[in-house]
Amino acid sequence: MIIDQDGNISIITQEKATLPELVKKLQALYPKFKNSNIIVILSTLKTLGVQDIVEFLEISNTHRGSKHSFVIVTDKIDLDETPDEIVVVPTTQEAYDIIEMEEMERDLGF
Repeated sequence: MIIDQDGNISIITQEKATLPELVKKLQALYPKFKNSNIIVILSTLKTLGVQDIVEFLEISNTHRGSKHSFVIVTDKIDLDETPDEIVVVPTTQEAYDIIEMEEMERDLGF
Protein backbone atom coordinates (compact mmCIF):
# COMPACT_ATOMS: atom_id res chain seq x y z
CA MET A 1 0.00 0.00 0.00
CA ILE A 2 1.45 3.33 -1.08
CA ILE A 3 0.13 6.46 0.62
CA ASP A 4 0.53 9.89 -0.97
CA GLN A 5 -0.87 13.23 0.16
CA ASP A 6 -2.07 15.89 -2.29
CA GLY A 7 -3.42 18.83 -0.31
CA ASN A 8 -6.47 17.54 1.55
CA ILE A 9 -6.58 14.29 -0.47
CA SER A 10 -4.99 11.03 0.67
CA ILE A 11 -4.18 8.79 -2.29
CA ILE A 12 -3.88 5.11 -1.41
CA THR A 13 -2.52 2.83 -4.10
CA GLN A 14 -2.97 -0.92 -3.77
CA GLU A 15 0.25 -2.78 -4.47
CA LYS A 16 0.55 -6.40 -3.44
CA ALA A 17 -1.97 -6.81 -0.64
CA THR A 18 -5.21 -8.63 -1.26
CA LEU A 19 -8.33 -6.49 -1.06
CA PRO A 20 -9.38 -7.81 2.37
CA GLU A 21 -5.86 -7.03 3.65
CA LEU A 22 -6.03 -3.55 2.11
CA VAL A 23 -9.40 -2.86 3.73
CA LYS A 24 -8.06 -4.01 7.12
CA LYS A 25 -5.01 -1.74 6.75
CA LEU A 26 -7.26 1.17 5.78
CA GLN A 27 -9.45 0.59 8.82
CA ALA A 28 -6.40 0.37 11.10
CA LEU A 29 -4.88 3.56 9.66
CA TYR A 30 -8.22 5.37 9.34
CA PRO A 31 -7.50 7.95 12.09
CA LYS A 32 -4.63 9.20 9.90
CA PHE A 33 -6.99 9.76 6.94
CA LYS A 34 -10.25 10.71 8.64
CA ASN A 35 -9.89 14.45 7.96
CA SER A 36 -8.90 14.04 4.30
CA ASN A 37 -10.71 13.06 1.15
CA ILE A 38 -9.61 9.57 0.10
CA ILE A 39 -8.83 8.11 -3.31
CA VAL A 40 -8.16 4.35 -3.42
CA ILE A 41 -6.43 3.29 -6.64
CA LEU A 42 -6.96 -0.35 -7.57
CA SER A 43 -5.50 -0.18 -11.08
CA THR A 44 -2.85 -2.84 -10.40
CA LEU A 45 -5.44 -5.59 -9.99
CA LYS A 46 -6.05 -7.88 -12.95
CA THR A 47 -9.70 -8.60 -12.22
CA LEU A 48 -12.24 -7.10 -9.88
CA GLY A 49 -15.78 -8.06 -8.99
CA VAL A 50 -18.66 -6.28 -7.34
CA GLN A 51 -17.99 -8.17 -4.09
CA ASP A 52 -14.45 -6.73 -4.08
CA ILE A 53 -15.86 -3.20 -4.24
CA VAL A 54 -18.40 -3.99 -1.51
CA GLU A 55 -15.44 -4.74 0.81
CA PHE A 56 -14.92 -0.96 0.97
CA LEU A 57 -18.58 -0.12 1.67
CA GLU A 58 -18.34 0.18 5.46
CA ILE A 59 -15.31 2.47 5.47
CA SER A 60 -16.76 4.47 2.56
CA ASN A 61 -20.06 5.02 4.40
CA THR A 62 -18.24 6.05 7.58
CA HIS A 63 -16.02 8.48 5.70
CA ARG A 64 -18.79 9.98 3.60
CA GLY A 65 -20.91 10.31 6.74
CA SER A 66 -18.21 12.57 8.19
CA LYS A 67 -18.54 14.90 5.17
CA HIS A 68 -15.46 13.74 3.25
CA SER A 69 -15.17 12.09 -0.14
CA PHE A 70 -14.19 8.44 -0.67
CA VAL A 71 -13.54 7.42 -4.29
CA ILE A 72 -12.27 4.14 -5.75
CA VAL A 73 -10.39 4.21 -9.05
CA THR A 74 -10.53 1.13 -11.27
CA ASP A 75 -11.31 0.34 -14.86
CA LYS A 76 -11.62 -3.39 -14.19
CA ILE A 77 -15.33 -3.44 -13.33
CA ASP A 78 -18.64 -2.58 -14.96
CA LEU A 79 -19.60 0.65 -13.22
CA ASP A 80 -23.29 -0.10 -13.72
CA GLU A 81 -22.93 -3.12 -11.42
CA THR A 82 -21.43 -1.24 -8.48
CA PRO A 83 -23.66 -0.17 -5.56
CA ASP A 84 -24.85 3.44 -5.65
CA GLU A 85 -23.58 3.96 -2.08
CA ILE A 86 -19.95 3.82 -3.19
CA VAL A 87 -18.23 6.02 -5.78
CA VAL A 88 -16.18 4.15 -8.39
CA VAL A 89 -14.57 5.88 -11.38
CA PRO A 90 -12.24 4.61 -14.12
CA THR A 91 -9.51 7.31 -13.88
CA THR A 92 -7.67 9.29 -11.22
CA GLN A 93 -8.64 12.56 -12.93
CA GLU A 94 -12.31 11.64 -12.56
CA ALA A 95 -11.70 10.93 -8.87
CA TYR A 96 -10.31 14.45 -8.45
CA ASP A 97 -13.29 15.85 -10.35
CA ILE A 98 -15.76 13.97 -8.11
CA ILE A 99 -14.02 15.26 -4.97
CA GLU A 100 -14.07 18.83 -6.31
CA MET A 101 -17.78 18.55 -7.14
CA GLU A 102 -18.65 17.02 -3.75
CA GLU A 103 -16.71 19.74 -1.94
CA MET A 104 -18.68 22.41 -3.82
CA GLU A 105 -21.93 20.65 -2.88
CA ARG A 106 -20.89 20.54 0.80
CA ASP A 107 -19.91 24.23 0.69
CA LEU A 108 -23.36 25.05 -0.73
CA GLY A 109 -25.09 22.93 1.91
CA PHE A 110 -26.35 20.10 -0.28
